[in-house]
Amino acid sequence: MAARPRTRRRFGRRALAVLTAVVVAAATSSCGVTRGDDTRDLAMWIPNSPGGGYDQTGRAAVSVMEQDDTTGGTFEVTNILGAGGSVAMSRLMGAAGDEHTMMTVGLGVVGSLYSFGQDYKINDATPLAQLIEDQEGVLVPADSEFKTVDDFVEAWKADPSSVVVGGGSSPGGPDHLFPMQLAEAVGIDPKDVTYVPYDGGGPLTSALLGEKIDVGFSGLGEFEGQIESGDLRALAVSGAERLEGDTVKDIPTLQESDIDLVFTNWRGVLAPPDISDERRDELIAYLQEMHDSPEWQAALEKNGWIDAFRTGDEFDEFLVEQDERVASTLKELDLI
Repeated sequence: MAARPRTRRRFGRRALAVLTAVVVAAATSSCGVTRGDDTRDLAMWIPNSPGGGYDQTGRAAVSVMEQDDTTGGTFEVTNILGAGGSVAMSRLMGAAGDEHTMMTVGLGVVGSLYSFGQDYKINDATPLAQLIEDQEGVLVPADSEFKTVDDFVEAWKADPSSVVVGGGSSPGGPDHLFPMQLAEAVGIDPKDVTYVPYDGGGPLTSALLGEKIDVGFSGLGEFEGQIESGDLRALAVSGAERLEGDTVKDIPTLQESDIDLVFTNWRGVLAPPDISDERRDELIAYLQEMHDSPEWQAALEKNGWIDAFRTGDEFDEFLVEQDERVASTLKELDLI
């Protein structure tokens, strides 16, 4: 492993809050035509870079709804980059009362609100629906000395801080929580882990291929191309069972290496705060119709996603639980 500067693991609230003021690029593309004066047209905001998990989920949902003419209108899809999703969340909170906007959300956004010092919680927006759960993977460059997850764990336990790990989410997000829980499961103090956060799968891929980190943690959907080409290798997946699909079906679970851990991420959809109850119910109905379609079921199978659909108040209660889950972990790590 190449020597590299030690990465700070403690994130000051003030320093991170400043990052949210950085100018952030927004990449916009349209599925169909862009929103105009037609009140049936909608926007779908993606709180991360194109090609990432939020992007894949949001665009798959939009594609199904447009194909089936679920809303009677079209969507404009916009990627809002920065601060692990908290920039997009800030924009969503600032769009209070906008009844024509939705945004994909997940565990990473929950964590970013703490890491970047925001003073609101994820369910302060309008919860619409949870769509999926997704497994995480343990990734290394093709020429890594770690050929199996056992190789990685052995080196990690011998000197935890010397093995630099990274993920495509801020502290408190899934790519951070997963290695921290894995460390605990194999007998490593999570406070000794050297974790480097990246803003999505694209930057994480560059870090792995550039050997800036030794091991990456993220959902595998956005890395299948690099795995198939042989540029990256996946040592393990985090779910109870192996994933399906030619590229990933041979990747063992952690439990197959006698590591007692099952970990899943999730993604869903929010609307801005202060929309009417009637409009909330209408947006939920759109997502329910999408979920029940054969096209969405095909998207679940294609991407290896776990169907975890829940809506409205039930999703709201789930978000409260997820907020508590993240806050508890970050407090244990002295990060908040």
